[in-house]
Amino acid sequence: MPFGRVPAVGAEELARRLAGPRPPLVLDVRTAAEVASGTIPGARHVPVHELARRIDELGLAPGAEVVAVCASGHRSKPAVRLLRARGLDARELAGGMSAWRRAGLPVARPAAAGS
Repeated sequence: MPFGRVPAVGAEELARRLAGPRPPLVLDVRTAAEVASGTIPGARHVPVHELARRIDELGLAPGAEVVAVCASGHRSKPAVRLLRARGLDARELAGGMSAWRRAGLPVARPAAAGS
């Protein structure tokens, strides 16, 4: 269910929060090929189609803050719904990586080996 609304945070606000004392986990739910083109520095990568079976790998306590990121917002919505159903304080990056890049915020190239 990619449509509808979920809690969201804007790119500039996320950048401020990432620089703060208690940054949220950024979860990139795009494909490996998309992530290879650049991601938010420090983001963890779990493709949205694998999230349900890999969510425990994140090792997050209930209530942990997570921001799901996709290209434009369609895949992050179901990810946020799943994360919230698991008791996490999840929201999406409004506008996804497209918004992050438009804001001129830093983009990292992940190591070739890692998801």
